[in-house]
Formats: sequence, C-alpha cells, structure tokens
Amino acid sequence: MSEMMPNSVAIIPAAKEVTRSRDTDYPFRQNSDFLYLTGFLEPDAVLVLLPGRRQGQVLMFCRDRDPERELWDGYRQGAEGVVANFGMNDAYPVGDIDDIAPGLIEGRSTIYYSMGHDDGFDRRVLGWVNQIRAKVRTGAKPPGDISDLAFLLHEHRLIKSDAEMRLMQRAADISAQAHCRAMRECSPGRYEYHLESAIQHDFAEHGARFVAYNSIVGSGKNACCLHYTDNDAKMVDGDLVLIDAGCEYQGYAADITRTFPVSGRFSEEQRAIYNVVLKSQRAAIAATKPGAKWNRPHDVTVQVITEGLVELGLLSGDVEELIDAGAYTDFYMHRAGHWLGLDVHDVGEYRIDGKWRPLEPGMVLTIEPGIYVAQDNNNVDPKWRGIGVRIEDDVLVTQGGCHVLTSGVPKDADDIEALMAAV
Repeated sequence: MSEMMPNSVAIIPAAKEVTRSRDTDYPFRQNSDFLYLTGFLEPDAVLVLLPGRRQGQVLMFCRDRDPERELWDGYRQGAEGVVANFGMNDAYPVGDIDDIAPGLIEGRSTIYYSMGHDDGFDRRVLGWVNQIRAKVRTGAKPPGDISDLAFLLHEHRLIKSDAEMRLMQRAADISAQAHCRAMRECSPGRYEYHLESAIQHDFAEHGARFVAYNSIVGSGKNACCLHYTDNDAKMVDGDLVLIDAGCEYQGYAADITRTFPVSGRFSEEQRAIYNVVLKSQRAAIAATKPGAKWNRPHDVTVQVITEGLVELGLLSGDVEELIDAGAYTDFYMHRAGHWLGLDVHDVGEYRIDGKWRPLEPGMVLTIEPGIYVAQDNNNVDPKWRGIGVRIEDDVLVTQGGCHVLTSGVPKDADDIEALMAAV
C-alpha cells in the first residue's frame, strides 16, 4: 500500500469455482495474487486495500457462514473468521458488495484493478464507478483513473521471501523424490501413464495433492513434442522417456524435467546428445548469479548446444554464424527458462525499459535446455532421429551465486543408470 498512489484504492477478486462437467467442479485453485496477499482459500471473495482509511485499511468481502451448505461443501470462515484468522481490519458478506463498494471508491483518485481477466467482474467495477459519476452534480467524486495493480504487486512476487523459499524447497524436494521413483519403476512394456501415476501418487503421499501443471511423460518420438500430455503410449526398449512434472505445495510450484532410458541404459547416440544438453545446463547454472542479465543463461545454452551439434555432425559450419542464423532452432526451439513461484510460469517482467533485467537474490527461475531430433527429420543421419532430451532444474538466485532447489534427483547419465540398476 505504501507504493500505491495517494488517495487510491485496490480491488483484488478471488478465483471462482469452475464447472468441469454438468454439476461437478474442478478442484478449486485460488487466484495467485489473492493468495499471495491473503492466504485465503475460499472462492467468491474480494480484497479491498484503502491506504490511510481511519476505519480500516484492509477489508474483505467473503461468503457468509451457511451451516446447510457447509454440511455439503465444507467449513466457511465467514466475516468473523476472516477478521480473526486472516488479519483483516473488517469483513462483509460478499452479497453486500454492490451496496458497499461504491462508497469505498467514491472520492478516491485511482482504482488499482487488473482489467481483462474476468469480464463479469470488470463490468461490476465499471458499474460502481458509473454509479458515482451519475451523482457528480450532488458532489460525488468518481475516480479519475483505473491502473493495473500488477505493476506493483508482481515485482513483490518476483522476489521470494525466506518463508516462500522454504515452501519452494519443499515443493522441489517432493518433486525430486517423485522423479526418482519414476526412474526406479520404469521398464519396457509399461505405459507412460504408469509413470505419471507413480509421480502423482508420490506427490500426494507427501502432502502435495495437486500437480503444478499437466505432467508430460513422453517416450520415444513423443519426447520431441514439447507439451505432449497424452501419456498413453507403451514404452519401448531402446527409447528414452522425458518426464516434465512438478507438484504444487501450499500454492508454490516445482518444475523438473529429466530424460532417461526406458531400459536403464543409454545408447551411444542418446548419451552423446544427453551430455551436450547436460553440459549446456551446467554452464547456464554457473552463469546464474546476481547482476547477470536474464538472457545470459539462455545465451550460454545456445552457445554450448550449437557447438555440440556441430561436433556431433547434426549441424555444419561456423558456430557463430550458425548462432546468428538461428540454425540451432531446428533442434532447440524454446528459451532456457522462466520465472517460477505461485504460478509455474510466474509473474515478473523479463525486460525493464526494453533491456533484459539483471538477476537479483530471491528470484527463482528454471533452467531447461533441450535438443529434439524429430522422427521425420530427413536432414540428419537416421541414428539420431526420434531422440528428445530436456533437463530442467529450479534455481534460486542467492547473494553469492545460485542454489539448485531440485538437486535431489540425479541428472548425470552414469548416476541415472546406477539409480535404475539398483531396483
């Protein structure tokens, strides 16, 4: 609130329950901004911040207590619970918001509200403003500006507190353990969904009931499809399997990718490509430190991967010229990472005033280079076709460099083979 404009108000709605089919809903997931500010896990609530207001600066509108509905759907905090347990100065039934909100907004110069995410609530906010405008002749003062709170709030979310770091480490540890289980349980003849179910069972066993995103379990040529989620193919001896999966723990996401041989042993070609990707990832992690620009780890992966592709004969020519021409994108077509936090692709600007931003302690990012040789790529020797490799870790920027949160799952080829052989 200290960063908001003088005499302003912020309005942040919670998420709604979403219908999955007919009369069943998806599991409820709170809006990440709302969760960050409140810790409140019920739908149909609205947070209002009113800096400088004597009667209370932090208000929430929430569902009333309803013993009959609570019998079916679970306990509700109600207004009294919200004040007692969530640090609100005051709380009101959400059904009264249309009567109360215009009075809270009237006389404020600026409304902080993120338009464009919920058409119905957008119209509601504009309706409150229009109610005030209709009374201008009687002395009412409507807000003159609607500004996006994200520009302030997301910078706070980008830098993780010590408490957030502990939660993210726990999410990383649970996810790493689940990946190790998948390696141990993998064998030819099983289906991709067997590994998916093993991972999700391990998540739930350790207190992370939900995945942070749809798990990718792609074997053989499926590993070359970046967002493959069918996860229904039979795994074949001699193929690799790529797993990109992470749990959500108390709202915070982990995001890990490992690639390993279905049979437990890398072929010569698989190991060659795997080691190029691993070398590029380790170089990118070494380049991750305070003051380094956001794009530096990615540029490092491009350099190492292009050099490796030339050494393996998958590309030919001068390395720098190939990089300038983007020739590597036939095999490495995505960037090396993204912010990580309450969302798996978390908030925060990558550029400031058009320039790549420097990394700062408390930022968490993924580093996930890959090489993908499509099954139908007729420009390369057939021995390389259908090999897809990605290696991804979650990395916390620290004062002295960085810390890999997801180091609990092996990624050296020999270590992976040893883990799989130890079953």
